[in-house]
Amino acid sequence: MRTAKIERNTNETKIKLELELDGDGSFELHTGIGFFDHMLSHIAKHGLFNLKVDVQGDLEVDAHHTVEDVGIVLGQALQQALGNKAGINRYGDALIPMDDALAQVALDLCGRPYLKYYDTLGKGKLGDFDLELVPEFFQAVAAHSGMNIHIRLLDGTNLHHCVEAIFKAFGRALAMAIRIDERVKGIPSTKGVL
Repeated sequence: MRTAKIERNTNETKIKLELELDGDGSFELHTGIGFFDHMLSHIAKHGLFNLKVDVQGDLEVDAHHTVEDVGIVLGQALQQALGNKAGINRYGDALIPMDDALAQVALDLCGRPYLKYYDTLGKGKLGDFDLELVPEFFQAVAAHSGMNIHIRLLDGTNLHHCVEAIFKAFGRALAMAIRIDERVKGIPSTKGVL
């Protein structure tokens, strides 16, 4: 079973996260930020991961610590659940439409964290959610999973649709990258390690 359970406690957040890579897309999400829960549900549902997240965060300050710290813990859980990465596809990509929006995500589970993020969302808000937290989340995931992630919002005017397309595309790309391929013998790298 490729699973992970992580607890992380700081003065800003207390997080419990459970991840099962070979799941059915079920989720239980309680971050205290409704829109963020909605976005995390897309990663689970479209990546076919089982994901449980329970957070007590300092939302009286703002949502930044909660969103970034969930990214940190999700990245750690991915790294733990993947182990040495033997037999995985390693690479994944997805091009996902969401009504007017179109998002593309390509990623590599290479062990070298990097985020290239391009959108046209600006630094405003979507309801109470700061749009600048979207790249902050993915930066934390990349840094703590050792993943190279390229995210591009190619089109879209409705902010909700734009962000949703990004999270759905990430879930799909990640599902492709973590999939076991019986043709892959050992670690998918000429170096022998990822």
